[in-house]
Amino acid sequence: MPEAKVSIPSIIQAKKDGRKLVMVTAYDYPFGLMADEAGVDMVLVGDSLGMVVLGLEGTVAVTLEMMIHHIQAVVRGCKRPVVVGDMPFMSYNTGIRDAIINAGRLMKEGGCDCVKLEGGVDFAPVVQAIVKAGIPVQGHIGLTPQTASALGGFKIQGKDATAARRIVEDAKAIEAAGAFSIVAEAVPAPLGRLIAESVAVPVIGIAPAWTWTDRCW
Repeated sequence: MPEAKVSIPSIIQAKKDGRKLVMVTAYDYPFGLMADEAGVDMVLVGDSLGMVVLGLEGTVAVTLEMMIHHIQAVVRGCKRPVVVGDMPFMSYNTGIRDAIINAGRLMKEGGCDCVKLEGGVDFAPVVQAIVKAGIPVQGHIGLTPQTASALGGFKIQGKDATAARRIVEDAKAIEAAGAFSIVAEAVPAPLGRLIAESVAVPVIGIAPAWTWTDRCW
């Protein structure tokens, strides 16, 4: 018999049980199928598909329709993992109503199990509203590619005490808003561990897309 579908509660429980989670990124059916057969816990359909698949210079130009198209393909291959659909730039930045509608489109049309959006303290109200609407949310802090230009490019984040404290506060705010897990991108390993110790939800550590490494706390 096939393994049972991974659930959001089981993702949260994994941290309580001290079990490491495996999360990978996929952009199409073949990679979704391989991730499914490998037994991973979560599969992210990231807006990094703009660079990795479409040859764009960044993620800003990725549209909601592009995300839905690729989410549909990955979902066809993934029966067991939680499939996370990335909310692209300006799909949640213009207000809570737009954010809920667009998150709903990713789930209804794309078929993903939850959505991911970038941002910390400032976007906690958006996360809270989407969760209240019945849509599970994964947070994303540290390096946020959609606003990389404001951060000075694709660089390691949280290297000094002030920046590190700000990222920890982002994690706490996103957790309080109802996020079931948090992606921390391009932060030093010690800061990643501190973030994980500061919140009860799982923290998935990822490096920038060009390094293809990850870690889970």
